[in-house]
Formats: sequence, structure tokens, C-alpha cells
Amino acid sequence: MAPVPSENGVEGDDEREEEEEGEEDEEEPRLKYQRMGGSVPSLLASDAASCIAVAERMIALGTHDGTVYILDFLGNQVKEFSAHAAVVNDLSFDIEGEYVGSCSDDGSVVINCLFIDEKLKFEYHRPMKAIAMDPDYARKASRRFVAGGLAGHLYFNTKKWLGYRNQVLHSGEGPIHAVKWRTSLVAWADDAGVKVYDTANDQRITFIERPRGSPRPELLLPHLVWQDDTLLVIGWGTSVKIASIRTNHNKAANGTYRQVSLSGLNQVDIVASFQTTYFISGIAPFGDTLVVLAYIPGEEDGEKEFSRTAPSRQGNAQRPEVRIVTWTNYELSTDALPVHGFEHYKAKDYSLAHAPFSGSSYAGGQWAAGDEPLYYIVSPKDVVIAKPRDTEDHIAWLLQHGWHEKALAAVESDQGPSELLDEVGSRYLDHLIVERKYAEAASLCPKLLRGSASAWERWVFHFAHLRQLPVLVPYMPTECPRLRDTVYEVALVALATNPSFHKDLLSTVKSWPSVIYSALHVISAIEPQLNTSSMTDSLKEALAELYVIDGQYEKAFSLYADLLKPELFDFIDKHNLHDAVRKKVVQLMMLDCKRAVPLLIQKRELIGPPEVVKQLLNARNKDDCRYFLHLYLHSLFEVNPHAAKDFHDMQVELYADYDPKMLLPFLRSSQHYTLEKAYEICIRRDLLRDQVFILGRMGNSKQALAIIINKLGDIEEAVEFVTMQHDDDLWEELIKQCLNKPEMVGILLEHTVGNLDPLYIVNKVPNGLEIPRLRDRLVKIITDYRTETSLRHGCNDILKADCVNLLIKYYKEARHGIYLSNEEDEVRPKRSDVHAPQVFERSPSLRTVEVKSKTIGGGRCCICFDPFSIQNVSVIVFFCCHAYHTTCLMDSSYTSSSDKDVEATSKEAETYDVYNGHVDDDGDDEEETNLGGPRMRCILCTTAAS
Repeated sequence: MAPVPSENGVEGDDEREEEEEGEEDEEEPRLKYQRMGGSVPSLLASDAASCIAVAERMIALGTHDGTVYILDFLGNQVKEFSAHAAVVNDLSFDIEGEYVGSCSDDGSVVINCLFIDEKLKFEYHRPMKAIAMDPDYARKASRRFVAGGLAGHLYFNTKKWLGYRNQVLHSGEGPIHAVKWRTSLVAWADDAGVKVYDTANDQRITFIERPRGSPRPELLLPHLVWQDDTLLVIGWGTSVKIASIRTNHNKAANGTYRQVSLSGLNQVDIVASFQTTYFISGIAPFGDTLVVLAYIPGEEDGEKEFSRTAPSRQGNAQRPEVRIVTWTNYELSTDALPVHGFEHYKAKDYSLAHAPFSGSSYAGGQWAAGDEPLYYIVSPKDVVIAKPRDTEDHIAWLLQHGWHEKALAAVESDQGPSELLDEVGSRYLDHLIVERKYAEAASLCPKLLRGSASAWERWVFHFAHLRQLPVLVPYMPTECPRLRDTVYEVALVALATNPSFHKDLLSTVKSWPSVIYSALHVISAIEPQLNTSSMTDSLKEALAELYVIDGQYEKAFSLYADLLKPELFDFIDKHNLHDAVRKKVVQLMMLDCKRAVPLLIQKRELIGPPEVVKQLLNARNKDDCRYFLHLYLHSLFEVNPHAAKDFHDMQVELYADYDPKMLLPFLRSSQHYTLEKAYEICIRRDLLRDQVFILGRMGNSKQALAIIINKLGDIEEAVEFVTMQHDDDLWEELIKQCLNKPEMVGILLEHTVGNLDPLYIVNKVPNGLEIPRLRDRLVKIITDYRTETSLRHGCNDILKADCVNLLIKYYKEARHGIYLSNEEDEVRPKRSDVHAPQVFERSPSLRTVEVKSKTIGGGRCCICFDPFSIQNVSVIVFFCCHAYHTTCLMDSSYTSSSDKDVEATSKEAETYDVYNGHVDDDGDDEEETNLGGPRMRCILCTTAAS
């Protein structure tokens, strides 16, 4: 920031700024200026300043009426000394700042103590122009000082045992104009030049001649300043010299100076020298450069008079300038000072003092290394303080000249306070907004606004007011800081209302966490744009994403379907949106027909074939949707041939267009298409075999046969077709069609074996008709006929043998008895467990026989005539429907007249049981042989037969 001017003054500026407005590379000032306030304005209202001196803790200001004022650094008066009766020409402090010495045109030198009531006055009876106190004045009892004036004598005053002693160090070369004391070196200037005296060695060190052509000293005073202990800066007229002085003593640790043996005399080197185009009213060091108080000569001062006369203008003088120059006279900056009454002042009316004494071996306290230097420019009615510009001044100057980027870099490099960064950032953003560089301003917001939620919200709404919020959205933070929900909603709505930023809206919705804003509010702002010209695909997808965030999955599905999103099918499965598929058949087909068709078939209870067909037929892209319709109907027909029977006529045409090879299988499998329409389609598509099939189904076999022979030329297919028709007249037609074609006659002869008598065809062949390979074909016919005849005889013999064998087996089975066990007894007594399962396996047939016995035998034993249900005894049933208790059959007198017969009967019964479970004999003899006896027979039937 630029410093605020004091109440009594204004900020010093360069008057030439107006002239340099057009320059692109304007140099930044090195110093900033401020009038000294406090008591100074009131003091100079009735008096005029003549000189100034600066100590470590205070300032001494001399005036024309002979008064010396002690001021603090803010300009407030601390003390006042009425030291002289005439103008004060020079002031000097010791290094401790306890004593101040002054000299005046009244011929006196006065030394005042600032802390006790001590005052020394020395009379020299001639105007005194310069004074310099020993830096160690307060420390040493010698109380030394040097002074000089118009008398031309340089007095070296020292306190002795009997009083003060004045020693004349130099005289005879004109008035003494300036004197400065540093360590043990005293430098002074007279009309001849500059001399340096070493008080430690009590000898003069060097002499530097006065610059040639410089104005007379009484018109333009020379200025001396020690930059450090060995560098003396001399500004005289228009000349600047810097002398490096080498002495033969060094300072000891206790502050005293000790001699150092050197060969030869002390030396001085002029390390820099240059001429200026202005008068030098004051000079001071500024680091490695110099601060020069410049007085600009007027236009009436010609170059010839420049070196000899001072300006004599009245009321038209220019402002004094403070220039910073290098030792090679390269000007780094130039500032014109708006001092009061500058129009009437001459070069000698200004003076310059500075603090601290940079590089001084005895600098301390406030003026330690690293403290900023201060410069005091004194004019009769004004005191201006100059000091180096700090970071805030540098940044303010950059902002003033529109170099906001450099200002921002300066703040960041200097690591200034956050308040300064906030202000620079705010001004930078304001500047970019004024320049309409909205995108650049938005890109800088993260760096300038950082973690301030309030600043972010303020700028978001500012961009929204300018209708430029879309450019800021990509840089808005979602955490650290997190803004209010309303801020994010405003940003999303701003993107939604501008079609140019719909893609940015989509990416923002995907990247921002859904918890930082209300999706429903944004949806409400976007939905009115549906079905309008401003609705873009990106906006649809963004709206779908918002629907998903808000849990409105069906609406999101509808938009995803319109956008043909690849992940649509996964979205359906994830959220179970099969009901929503009914309205988006076309979109699903266009997206991925291989996945859509199985889905539609699987959910045909929700969306039937009529609805699917309707949507596909009404689609805009007719060609693609007809193909999709073919795929759907084909897959549906494979799953259920009758599911889409109303569309089989359409399906015939679809097969003809997209998959002709599958048309014939469809025609053969379906019974729901119109033959006439299908035949017309096949004619248009020239599908011959399909025509043959349809004509055959229509009963027009002769026409179908004609197509096979005349168009297809496939006699084998013709023979197959005629064979399937089982029509003798059609054979006649086939023979008739082929008689005029020798090759077909030959092929027909090869395929008639088993269908027609080849001799019949040969007799039909006209005499003289040449048939290719007739002999070979006749040989093949005869061979095939013989083979066929042999096969038929063999098959007949086998058939007859099989009939006889089966009748014999049936007869034997009819003669066998069936053993029935009681249902309550799983195992018959005295029977092996091996046979039990086999008996139970035949239970169905046994129950059938039991029913028959109930019908014919009355369900009673044919021997004891007791019902089978009374006795818990197994039963034997014969196929003649007679049934016996096993015990009755075995104990009956009818079964045998001897024990041998009973044993035989028992064995026979056991043998019969084995037969039922395991044996399946081919003949009766073999059966009796294998089992050791005859089969059991019904007693009643056997008796009746016998």
C-alpha cells in the first residue's frame, strides 16, 4: 500500500510523471517522500530553516533568526536553544547525541548539552560557516571541535588544563565552506579545494583540488559526506568525486587509534568522478549509489555562464530534484519535490542530511546495520523526509501502473501479510474484470482467494452478476473451504442456462461431491429447457446424472436411452428398471441389439410383440429399425413359434430382405402366414426354392415342379419333391418334363430305383434320343435294382421270423402263472431275500390280475373258495384268471397223489417264482431243461383240458 500522507503535508511525487505517461518503461522511484509534520510547520511559519543535523535519537534544526530546535523524528519540538543572533549556518552532533554544536554569521560557535544545563560559546568575531564536533566529544575530556568561516582560518579547539585552546589547522586559502569529522579524519573545503587532516598523527593527509569551472563557493557551496571511515564523497558545483583515503593507523579494541608502520606517505585515490548537468545542493550515500539533491539551472543560464554564476531568477525556479545515481553517473531514479516556495529559492537555499551513517565504524543503536536510511531535504519553509520505498510502496506503485501480476509476484516473494495479499488480489481481480479478462481472473482466484470462504462466495456472486460465472466454476473449491449450498447451486444453474457451457456442467456434476448442493434445485432449473432448442446432449446427460443423485432412476433411464449411453443395460439391471423399457425399444435396439433382443423377449409379459413391432415401425430410421425388427421376430420365433403369429406375414418379407437362407425353414415351420402374400414376396425377391415350397403347400405341384426343372435345373430335388407328394400323376409330369432333355433323362434313370420302374422310363424315351453315359447308367440301375430286391426279400424274411417268435413268446406268457405275495408280508416265508424286490416290482401287474380274479373268480381261491383277504396267505394267479392260495395249491389232493408229486409241485412253484423274477426263456423245452421240471399250470384248466 502507498503510505498515507500526514495531516500537514502531501505525498511527494515526480512532477515529470505527466510527461512520461507515454513511456512504456517508466522507472520506479527508489524513495518515497513526506513532509515533516509535528511542530515544524508552525515553527517555519514565522521563521526560515537554514540547516539540519541528524543524531541517533533526535534532529537539530537551525533557523535564520539564530535559534536551534531539537525535534524528534516526527517533527515534534523537544528543546529550543536561542544560540545566535544571526542565521545558523551549520550544526553538528557527537556520536552519542548528547551535544550539539552550531555556528552562525554572528561569529560565534555554541555547544549545548541536551540533557544538562551546559552551554559553551566561543567568539571568533567573523561569520562562521562550518562546524564539526569530535565524534567522541562526550567521551573525551578534550572536548574537541573544528570550525571555520569567512576569516579563512580552520580552528581546532581543544580543552586544556587552563582552558580552551584554539589551534589554526589551516588558513590563507579563502573561507572555510564545509567541514566533516569522521574517526580521526577531518575533511574541509575552502576556495582551493578539499583537505584531509589526521588528528591521530597530527598531520595533513591529502589535498583534492577544487573542480575547475565550478561556481564560486559563496554562490554554490561544496558538500562533504563520509560514506564510511575511508570514503569521502565530494559534491561541488556540477562535479562529484569519491576519494578513498588510506591512513597509517587502525582503531584499537578500546576505541583508541594506534600507529601502524607503513612505508611511504598516506595516499588518496579518486575511485569515482563525474560531471552533472545540474547544481548539487546536497549529497549523501545510498548503499552502493548516491543520493543527490539537484538544482536545475534555468533556460536563461547559458552554458558559458553556467560554471561562473549562480542562477539569478526571481520567481521562476524549478523544483529541486532528488536523484539516485551510480558512481558512473547512471541515473536510477529522479523525483521532483513540491516544496513550498521553490520558485524563489536558489541552489544554496537547500541542504541535505542523512542517517544513519552507513558503514561507520562507530554506528550503533538505531542506526545499526540493516536499518533503513533517512534523508532530510531542508528548504527555508519546508522539511521533506525521504526514505527507501518498502514492499508495500513497491506493490502500490506496480498496481498504480497496472502491473498487477508483478505486484502479486512481489507480495508472494516477500511473504507479506495475508491482508496485503488479499488487497493485491482483490485489486488484481478488479483490474482483470475491468479489462474483461474474465477467464484470466477466474484462473487466479484459487491463488488469490485461497481458503477464504467469504471471499470465494463474494466473487462467485460477483461473477454471477456479470454473467461470467461459468468461467469461474472449474476453479471453485469443494472443500477447504466448502461454500454454502446456494453458491454451488447458483454455479450449476449458470452453466445450465448457457449452451456453450453444457459440457462443463456435465463434467462439474460428475466431479463435484453430491452432498455439497441440492440436486433437486438444479433439476428444477434445467427441466424447463427439455424439448427446447437449448437442450443439448450434454445438458441431457447432466440432467440424468442429477436424476440419479436425486434417486429418480426412471427419468434418468429415459434420458440415458435417448443419449444411447453404452452403460444403459447395466443401469437397468442395477436399478431394476425393466418396466421402463416399454417406451424405449428403439433406443435399446440402436444401442446394442444383441443385448436388447434377449431383454425384450425375456420381458415379453411386460412389453408384448405388438408394442415392440409398433415402436420399431414408427421409428425415424426405417432401415435400421426394420433390421432390428427382423432380429427381434426371428429370436422370438425360435423361442416360441406362436408368440408373434400375427406378424408372420411381415416376417416373411423381413427374412426375404435380411436373411433369405432362413426363409425356407421359417416357411416350413410356421402355419400363420398367408401363402399368396408369401409367394408374391418370393417372386419379387426371386427366391426359387421358397416359391417351390409355397406352390407345393398351395397344391400347385406341377408349377412347382416346372420351376425346379426349368429354373433350378435340379433333377435330384425334383425327384425328391415328387417323392414327397405321393402323386403318380406328378411322376408322369416329371417324366414328361425330362423327356426332351437327354441329361435330365439320364439323371432321372439314376434316381428312379425304389420309386419307379426304370423300364417304364426307358420305354417312354423317344427312339434316337442320345442319353449321355446310358450304358453305365443302365448297369447301375440293374445293380441297384438287384440290391434293392435282395434287401426287400431279406427284410421280409426277418419280419416274418420276428412275428412268429413274438407270437410264441406271447403264448408262453399266457400260460405262466403269477405269484402274488401278501401286501403285509414283504418277504414270503421260506423264500430267499434275493427274490423279494423282484416280486414287489411286479405289484402293478399283480394288482391288475387281482382285479381280473375278482371279476371272474370272485376274489376267492378256486380250491377253498375263501376270499383272499381273509387269510394272510400268498396267492398264485394264472392268466386264465384262476387264482389259488399257495398252501391250497400245494396241499390239494389235485396237485399230486404222492409225496413225490407234492415235492415236485413245490419245486415247480419255486421254479415258477424264479421265472417271474429272473428268467426269460425262448422255448418251453429249454425252460424245462434249465429249471429241472415243467412249469406250473392251472389245475382247473389242465383238468378241463385233460
